[in-house]
Amino acid sequence: MIVRNVMYRPVRTIITVLAVAIEVTLVVIVVGLTSGLLLDVAKRTEGVGADIMVQPPSASVFMAFSGAPMPISIAGKLKELEYVQAVAPVLVQFNSVNGLDVVYGIEQDTFRAVSGGFVLHEGTELQSANDILVDDVYARSKKVRVGQSLHILEHDFHVAGIVEHGKGARLFVLMSTLQEMSGARDKASIFFLKCDRSDHTAAAMDEIRQLLPRYEIRPLKDYISLMTSSTLPGLGAFINVMIGIAVGIGFLVIFLSMYTTIIERTREIGVLKSLGASKGYIVEIVFSETTLLCLAGVVSGIGLSFLLRTAFLKLFPSLTILITLKWILLAGLIAVLGGLLGACYPAWLASRKDPVEALAYE
Repeated sequence: MIVRNVMYRPVRTIITVLAVAIEVTLVVIVVGLTSGLLLDVAKRTEGVGADIMVQPPSASVFMAFSGAPMPISIAGKLKELEYVQAVAPVLVQFNSVNGLDVVYGIEQDTFRAVSGGFVLHEGTELQSANDILVDDVYARSKKVRVGQSLHILEHDFHVAGIVEHGKGARLFVLMSTLQEMSGARDKASIFFLKCDRSDHTAAAMDEIRQLLPRYEIRPLKDYISLMTSSTLPGLGAFINVMIGIAVGIGFLVIFLSMYTTIIERTREIGVLKSLGASKGYIVEIVFSETTLLCLAGVVSGIGLSFLLRTAFLKLFPSLTILITLKWILLAGLIAVLGGLLGACYPAWLASRKDPVEALAYE
């Protein structure tokens, strides 16, 4: 009976299922995008190969927001520490033209000493002030080739080479060039440090804290655990707002669908109650139909999420969308609970109907 009731109005059923599917997809894709972004940034930063990174006081783990407040002369002092083998100062700039990208200004020798150097796919390393290196993911997504001009940061760069991804940023220029462009002469945003031995990391961090007591000193091996939605101001609130919107969509659609269903089936409810159906039985029917609609929407939403993920990755290869079982289950639970909440008033309304009035209803 429940299945027949649901299929009695197929168009309304399809619209309801689709609305719940959109609710689930919205939660899964939004969380997947943010989680994927954080994980991608963390993995690329760890890929630099450093053991420790040093940032100015109160700096965010998101280096694009750190600016360039540190004198580059600090690198010399860090290099003199007992357990430090190499120090690579990096100037970080955020580019918002033709996408959102982080640009590293590097000294090639010091960056090579810490990271082990780039793996070149095409072209050469940086040779002149206007040269830029792009990683293979950026080159593929933006259709960039060696030798062409690339306009970023209000400047035309010459693409000198394409390198393997995973060395922090996707774009690399000489530090001196980026310092001149950003007005940050003799400044750096971050220092990457390589210890003489990995088990000396803790001792090296103690030395750095004595030298720079107010600075942010973080081990790179723990960087992934630091990259959460709570570390970027406003990101957690944004996710919660999107989840709230998704729940609102499911609540309103289920409410409207079940309310109109109850109005249409007034006589049917009167017949059931005249045959001895209790209020609890009527409520159970309404909730059972709602659950069936929500479950169909959840399954459709999961499929739609993977379909959209595939489409997004084909259109934007540099994106990382992380779909996890945890958030699939949470999105499904949110959809079902929101739907049941939306069905509460229609269920109560149905249970309160007088059988005599319901049978006389036209």
